[in-house]
Amino acid sequence: MLTFDGHNDLLLNLWLNHRDAPVDAFFNGIERGQLDFPRMRQGGFFGGLFALFVPPQAYIAQAAPHLAEAPYQPLEIMWQQLAILTQIAEQSQGRARLCRSAAEIAACRDAGVLALVAHIEGADALDEEGEQLQAFYAAGVRSIGPFWNLPNRFGVGVTGAFPGSPDSGPGLTDAGKTLIKQANALNMLIDVSHMNEKAFWDTAALSSSPLVATHSNAHALCAQPRNLTDAQLAAIRDSGGMVGINFGNAFLRADGKRDSDTPLSDIVRHYERLVMIMGSDRVGLGSDFDGISVPDALKDVAGLPCLFAAFRDAGYDQDRLEKLASDNWLRVLRQVWQG
Repeated sequence: MLTFDGHNDLLLNLWLNHRDAPVDAFFNGIERGQLDFPRMRQGGFFGGLFALFVPPQAYIAQAAPHLAEAPYQPLEIMWQQLAILTQIAEQSQGRARLCRSAAEIAACRDAGVLALVAHIEGADALDEEGEQLQAFYAAGVRSIGPFWNLPNRFGVGVTGAFPGSPDSGPGLTDAGKTLIKQANALNMLIDVSHMNEKAFWDTAALSSSPLVATHSNAHALCAQPRNLTDAQLAAIRDSGGMVGINFGNAFLRADGKRDSDTPLSDIVRHYERLVMIMGSDRVGLGSDFDGISVPDALKDVAGLPCLFAAFRDAGYDQDRLEKLASDNWLRVLRQVWQG
């Protein structure tokens, strides 16, 4: 089963731990992490949205102390991560391609080439005027999530402990509303996954594009503030958008724990809840690989066949699984990007 994934943090892993030779690490295999080229091939992963994510300075100091000695420059870090993704494509000997359209992604799927889509996770470093957004778009970025967990000039990301509500702060600022319009003008995908509820509804009212949550689950089954309420899911459905299921244990389990003994049936359970509200054409996968702990039965990207086996055991046929694996993503990306 060839799979397109809505979200991963491979670039953060490479930037933190393999800055000297990220391309070699990616193609030869990464000991620490859930994604690399050999395991992608093993698991049937043919493409996805690769996040440019700048973690807090304290996280960098803890995860990679040698990097903490350099000045904390979020905008520069974003460009460095995009450069890694570009180098992977340019030095892949035809095995990977930076994609700017759904047609290019589909062509990669047909040709057995890895489809790389650049995505901004957290717009903290961007200016209000939109010049930096334009620059990233020109460099190949086609998707943006305005927030992570922390406030920025555009609004407040969803925060809070389990169990909790996504209604965890104010909505979009005036700059945030302008950012939505700027992204619409570029036909960029706007990711609502880290938006608090007020920002979500502001975006739903403002955006002319389908609402897409690249890596979120059902709040009714796991009351993490990051998960989506039934009302939000209905709004995503009505906009023509979709949701990518997050594989993180804490976003799957009814008890909200990060324990990795989580059964794959929990992913199936969230799929069924999402489909109940949105229909089978509006649900895909949004693993969050390299950003979270996943069920032991999955472990990493090479375990994707085990996940699809769990769906088959639950009675889902090939047509339904192909929608889940990539067809739904290609549909919504074609609609958002208009090509």
